[in-house]
Amino acid sequence: MSIQSHFPRKRIPTVLMRGGTSRGPFILERDLPADPANRDRVLIEMMGSPDPLQVNGIGGGDPLTSKVAIISPSERPDIDVEYLFAQVGVTQAVVDTNPNCGNMLSAVGPFAIEAGLVQPGESETTVRIFNRNTAKSIHAVVQTPGGAVTYDGVAEIDGVAGSAAPIKLTFLDATGSKTSGLFPTGERRETIDGIEVSLVDYAMPMMLVRAADFGLAGNETPDELDARRDLFGRLEIMRREAGRRMGLGDVSNAVVPKIGILSEPRRTDGTITSRYLVPHRTHKAHAVTGALCVAVAARTPGTIAFDLAAADDVDGTGTVLVEHPSGKIDIELETAEDGTVRRASLIRTARRIFEGNVILSDSVAELAAAH
Repeated sequence: MSIQSHFPRKRIPTVLMRGGTSRGPFILERDLPADPANRDRVLIEMMGSPDPLQVNGIGGGDPLTSKVAIISPSERPDIDVEYLFAQVGVTQAVVDTNPNCGNMLSAVGPFAIEAGLVQPGESETTVRIFNRNTAKSIHAVVQTPGGAVTYDGVAEIDGVAGSAAPIKLTFLDATGSKTSGLFPTGERRETIDGIEVSLVDYAMPMMLVRAADFGLAGNETPDELDARRDLFGRLEIMRREAGRRMGLGDVSNAVVPKIGILSEPRRTDGTITSRYLVPHRTHKAHAVTGALCVAVAARTPGTIAFDLAAADDVDGTGTVLVEHPSGKIDIELETAEDGTVRRASLIRTARRIFEGNVILSDSVAELAAAH
């Protein structure tokens, strides 16, 4: 008897994909254990955690490359596929499925089409995605010339070398992704530990602070910020209180809310500068969901972000340019007459890197086989 027949799920079919500025395995839900605890044990071994290098798995030793996308067909009306995002700890054997990841989301559409879950169009294909982490819907427009996904194109995003086919993501109902609303405490600014903050939830719950309040210029590199463990220590105390106020409970072992350290724009066409903490390290670029949250806050009077943002929407398109360590992200906001955000869109890219099977150890494979 072969090993694979004795352990039906010793080999997990996997496609490694880059989505935006992140990377990780894309897996069909049917190929993982149904029990969440067993599923998480499989994901932890797949990625090689806990280990700073993740040398015993396919993780990249960084939170941006220790992510998993779990995809399944959907029976919901007006939805094609469902996407569950899992953030796997690098140095801790933990899996967090609370937040969404907008960068990994960029590759969900292409993966779903090539997995046969969505019928492609002759020119482009709109994939209607339900994100289980936040119970929100997103439309992804994927380039499919001749009825096949193409990854080649001229679209460029900061933080990724080269160019690729554009993938337009439109978030339809991102207000209150994990909490009761855009401002879950009912306040647009408040004080935590003597520092003014804005607690905002659009696509991602965030605690927004001014860089100047911590003696920062706001354009520090990720390495410069990561060296300031005193800063992270103080921010973590504040973040835990922010989580409590936002109705998220004890967030000491959770990655939400995230932290945005904000300052004025540096570019002539910029709106605001952000350093995004994930939350115990600084993002090398910026999370998509975090950029959406910062953009909405920058256009909402009364917030910390509004005070720092460039005041004018110079081209009248509703575009907000969020500057980050690797460049910028352009967010297009569609607002109602009362100023509320109807939808938010941006362009990302993706790449299918390799496909095959991740081989599990015998003990973990038995869990996978049990489903």
